[in-house]
Amino acid sequence: MYTREITDFDIDQIARSGQCFRLRPLTKDAYSLTAFGKYLEISQKGTEVAFSCTEQEFEALWNGYFDLDTDYAGFKKAIDPEDFYLQEAARTGGGIRILRQELWETIVTFIISQQNNIPRIQKCVDALCREFGETVLNFRGNTYDLFPEPEALAGTSEERLRELGLGYRAPYLVKTARMICEGEADLCELPALDYEAAKERLLKLSGVGSKVADCICLFALHHIEAFPVDTHIKAMLKRYPSGFPFERYQGFAGVLQQYAFYYELHGQG
Repeated sequence: MYTREITDFDIDQIARSGQCFRLRPLTKDAYSLTAFGKYLEISQKGTEVAFSCTEQEFEALWNGYFDLDTDYAGFKKAIDPEDFYLQEAARTGGGIRILRQELWETIVTFIISQQNNIPRIQKCVDALCREFGETVLNFRGNTYDLFPEPEALAGTSEERLRELGLGYRAPYLVKTARMICEGEADLCELPALDYEAAKERLLKLSGVGSKVADCICLFALHHIEAFPVDTHIKAMLKRYPSGFPFERYQGFAGVLQQYAFYYELHGQG
């Protein structure tokens, strides 16, 4: 167990922010996470956060995954003091950090996310992992399922994915997996590209439109200037009749998008 004091971090807010679909509650103050083939438990009391791993593993993987070296207090301080909506959104979801997730998993989960809600996305992701992922043991001796590799989805049928509840997304997932396995799309090239170039490449994948591409850029490639627009963000943008001030927040608008998304989803009323 490794414990660390972390400010501007709230594991509950992160879990409910719509970024990651394998970060699940264990108790009131604890969550489990499956990512990069590993199982992690996180518990938090105030700014004290405990991770069920060694310090070495934490520094090698989870510090970067949770983006803990980035100054999120600085992002919040940069918000226009007269923008009362964005100020309140940042206060409400100020413990959110932009996760650095595995690229293939993020592609799949955000293809699934289209016209979907978080509980149903989680159910679909669980079904995929259960059906096509490797089952392994965690440190408690309990089993958990790894996220399936592209080859597993490329080798299945649309019909089987529909049986698992994927609906109209099934052909997108099979085709995208086959594009990757056949070399038509190279995921290894994407991390080195800038935001615009990465988004352009992602848009070539089956089932990936502008919003999904922006989500992948933001939550896997860590282009924090990406600004995904869904129904919640469309509602937020109506508050800015002259347009959202992207120039003021150039380079980190995606962080503010997450505060606004969380606020629209959980913070009002």
